[in-house]
Amino acid sequence: MLCAALARLQLNPAGLMTLQSRTIFVQSNPNLFRITPCLLAEPMKKKKRIDPAVTRAREERRKKKIEKAIRKLEKNARQLKPIDELEIPPEVYDTLKQRIRKRGVLSHEEMEERALLLKEWSKYKMKLKLLDIQLLDRAIMSQQKALDELRLESEELYQEAVQMDLNVMPFTIKGPTHTPAIKDYDSPDGEYTDISKDWYQSFLV
Repeated sequence: MLCAALARLQLNPAGLMTLQSRTIFVQSNPNLFRITPCLLAEPMKKKKRIDPAVTRAREERRKKKIEKAIRKLEKNARQLKPIDELEIPPEVYDTLKQRIRKRGVLSHEEMEERALLLKEWSKYKMKLKLLDIQLLDRAIMSQQKALDELRLESEELYQEAVQMDLNVMPFTIKGPTHTPAIKDYDSPDGEYTDISKDWYQSFLV
């Protein structure tokens, strides 16, 4: 077989033996056969012919969908994005009439009593405010007097005393609240899962 194959070979000017029917070539040395890589080619697939009316209908549907989305965006252009946390749930709307409390009619004596209580409370708070101001004034005067005496003794110690104390910050204070604290209440502050809706995508649907 090798002799029959070599008989069909021709010698080209470059000194290489090539095969006309196949892509096999050899060098001058007959022991070195080399084959070109297989390309695995295949015939081109026949294009499917699509009816122009179907293509036109698809383009029309796509165009109408985009126009509808644009109209929705223009319609809601001036509306603010709703905040789900501030929206009233539908079940609350359903029971709204049951939740409304009727205001009782106050008698004249009750109104007079409440007015007197408010006046007494105002006088009491005003007195506390004046006491706090007097206490603060005395503390400031005593502090200034002590600084003046220290400055007479040593200017260096005075400059050190008037420097800001960084250990005072951070400052925390706990005072009275409008409502009593709930015992063992777990504050919701911290990490949260964002479940906000994508309003732009909802317009396109």
